[in-house]
Amino acid sequence: MRFNLDRQKFIADSLTESAETKNKILNECSNDISAAVDVLVGAYKKSRKLLLCGNGGSAADCQHIATELMIRLNHDIQRPALAAIALTTDTSNLTAGGNDIGYENVFARNVEGLGREGDVLLAISTSGNSPNVIKAVEKAKSKKMKTIGFIGGNGGKLKDLVDLAVIIPSSNTQRIQEGHITIAHIICELTELELYGK
Repeated sequence: MRFNLDRQKFIADSLTESAETKNKILNECSNDISAAVDVLVGAYKKSRKLLLCGNGGSAADCQHIATELMIRLNHDIQRPALAAIALTTDTSNLTAGGNDIGYENVFARNVEGLGREGDVLLAISTSGNSPNVIKAVEKAKSKKMKTIGFIGGNGGKLKDLVDLAVIIPSSNTQRIQEGHITIAHIICELTELELYGK
């Protein structure tokens, strides 16, 4: 049986839901987004770094965000690199960790090795319940790092673990992921402007 689908309606509904989610972010998350900028600017002014972790699409976001900070986002600003490391990119590290110490420990192990007091961990989880991301936050807090969570839905377990939770007001994974990269671009650009803008 062929699945009957009104493709144009589907497209319109998806774009409308996405736009509505962005408006909710504006109304509900602006202060948290601004606070995240304060955390990053404060850390970079003290020559600290950002570590990022997440799974699946959130892992891709980690790479994307780290690149915006290390290279640059605004091509009108000439600046030095801002130290940012995605803990999601080293396949040898991730597969050895998954095999030897369990996948739930792979990010925490890297936070243990790379994190220092005053560094920042950005933990991304659409549900807020990813075990390996939760363990990374716990390890970061034990090392006196600042922790920011990009979450969705009701915030899950991460909401109460991180120092600052930015919770996308949606239960739809796609909309949450779209919200995460949107707020990430805003945070990266504001951080860049506040540190190096003319």
